[in-house]
Amino acid sequence: AQQGDKLPVSSMDPAGFMPVGTAACEKRGVAIKIPEWQVGNCIQCFQCSFVCPHAAIRPVLATEEELAGAPEGFVTKDAIGKDLKGLKLRIQVYPEDCLGCGSCANVCPAKEKALVMVPLEDRLAVEKANLAFAEEHVALKDDIMPRDTVKGSQLQQPLHEFSGACGGCGETPYVKVLTQLFGERMLIANATGCSSIWGASSPTTPYCANRKDGFGPAWGNSLFEDAAEYGYGIEEAYHARRNRLATLVGQALKDEAATPELKEALQGWLDNKEDAEGSRKYGEQIIAHLDGFESPLAADLWDMDDLYTKKSVWIFGGDGWGYDIGYGGLDHVLASGADINVLLMDTEVYSNTGGQSSKATPLGAVAQFAASGKRTGKKDLGRMAMTYGYVYVASIAMGADMQQTLKAFREAEAYKGPSLIIAYAPCINQGLKKGMGMSMMEAKTAVQIGYWPLYRYNPELALEKKNPFQLDSKAPSGDFTAFLEGENRYASLDKTQPEVSKVLKQDLAEAYAQRYALYKQLADLPFPGTYPGKEEA
Repeated sequence: AQQGDKLPVSSMDPAGFMPVGTAACEKRGVAIKIPEWQVGNCIQCFQCSFVCPHAAIRPVLATEEELAGAPEGFVTKDAIGKDLKGLKLRIQVYPEDCLGCGSCANVCPAKEKALVMVPLEDRLAVEKANLAFAEEHVALKDDIMPRDTVKGSQLQQPLHEFSGACGGCGETPYVKVLTQLFGERMLIANATGCSSIWGASSPTTPYCANRKDGFGPAWGNSLFEDAAEYGYGIEEAYHARRNRLATLVGQALKDEAATPELKEALQGWLDNKEDAEGSRKYGEQIIAHLDGFESPLAADLWDMDDLYTKKSVWIFGGDGWGYDIGYGGLDHVLASGADINVLLMDTEVYSNTGGQSSKATPLGAVAQFAASGKRTGKKDLGRMAMTYGYVYVASIAMGADMQQTLKAFREAEAYKGPSLIIAYAPCINQGLKKGMGMSMMEAKTAVQIGYWPLYRYNPELALEKKNPFQLDSKAPSGDFTAFLEGENRYASLDKTQPEVSKVLKQDLAEAYAQRYALYKQLADLPFPGTYPGKEEA
């Protein structure tokens, strides 16, 4: 209603808490065009949902019984796959939450596109009715496929939805998929920047709780420079509290008042406390069998129920934070050996504050404070982190390889130590001439021509006497210069200083060719030993 100034401070939570899932209330309806599903063309890959920056298009699986009374426009087709036998599929758009970027339609790999962009006004009434029916009458089928696959992940409820990020945003798809993998047990410490703005533009937030049991990410933001320390503090406090819980569980096991069922649950939790599913399963059993446990320990075991399920602790931020202002803290956290995960969304420029050059800005790119093209190369943050030997490091680009993105997420979260994932995130500040609806295609090209390498450095492999460094992208091919000229951050210098621009582009191409050669050499090296520092970590 545009009357927020009338809300007094006294109406807000004094501790700074805000309700989750509130972005779903905005219903902006700002898209000029939205995707329309072409049922006959769909190959059921779910890539459209996977890449959507706003979780505004999703697969819906329904039984014949659930489809009774469906609106006329609620068309479906037989779902493909042994796990989906007997179910009907529909790709459903959220018409008032879609920003109309077209990323879903552009990424569709079908021979004839299964999504076409049509005017919002032509589909609004029909899709609102379809969506209302799906949400009211069709149950979520989130337990019939492995959630760590492209298709399986998209059958999970996104716990980050309908953010106010730019249409085609390169950052939000990573976070949305992460919440589909681990969201019900995530703790997030967010650096100030774009990710804190689309993550919590008070009084609304796109982070939400799942419909099944009300679990979802816990999100917090401290300052720009201290997100790593903030997240580290959360992890350390959680770790200390959980260690105390383990001590109490061990004491309860020896208590004569504990029933055999309770003791079985207590032992099961101790054996599985570092496993997400196992810790939750046995934690719920402990709570269920506490009735009748006549012991002073019972109250503590009940009050600490938020600690039974193993949490997934994450630090989110952009390159301005991770490469520059917050680098000291990031380095400290990575060196700590703590079981904590970092997602660094790299737009190669300070995005939220207007496009200033950062240490992630490559040679030759034009940005504020680098109006004549940046004259120094990009900081190789991933290679620096790998020198510790006990830090998991990955470089990913969703548009280039969705499977590699999922592998990195799975491996980083499972690794019992610090992890750093650097994600290529096309941004409106880069000036993509093709438009932000082509951000996934831009990322794919960036990998193909050697601009952005894909790799994973997994210290666990060293324990198996294997090379921990795996280069996931192929040798560069294609026109490097043509890629640069497709983005205004490089092309704009052609107009003002063409000769300088030409030299800088050549220098960048040579530098990135050398970088790939180095990575290839690292990947091909035999690795007979183990990595240093694991025992101490």
